[in-house]
Amino acid sequence: MILTNIPLVMFILASLIPLLSHRQSGRYAERYLSWLLLLSIGVASLWAGLYHTLSPQTAAAFIGWQSSPFQFEMGMADIALGVVAIVSFWRGLEFKFAVVLWVVIEFAGLVYGHFHQLATTGDHQAGNAGILLGLTIIHVVLLPLLWILARRAAGQRY
Repeated sequence: MILTNIPLVMFILASLIPLLSHRQSGRYAERYLSWLLLLSIGVASLWAGLYHTLSPQTAAAFIGWQSSPFQFEMGMADIALGVVAIVSFWRGLEFKFAVVLWVVIEFAGLVYGHFHQLATTGDHQAGNAGILLGLTIIHVVLLPLLWILARRAAGQRY
């Protein structure tokens, strides 16, 4: 139960921690973006990557798919994204922009794929149509918005 909810737990933590840390008043968007990238993208992507590479049958069943060699490739992509997102926590907005861009492109494709599976195969498994899909949509919208707000707060142009 806990392992399948790691992405939700990381999102909640990433949403609460910036509220509790009051340093750098006025830079809330950047703090929130940093914590989302660290926990909700970084840790959750590492978790997903390890899940796909170390337990492919279980991961596939959670999504409603058959296990395949592509899971290892997706798992490695998730691990790479996780590492880069974690590193971005200690980097500037330019680095964070590259990670946000990666997330938006990849996650928009995931959203399309999951909706396609819903429409064509009726795949309503929790890993295809549940909380993970909702979080994926939220990330596609929220991360670029926070990056834009962080740039504005820092007085930087696009």
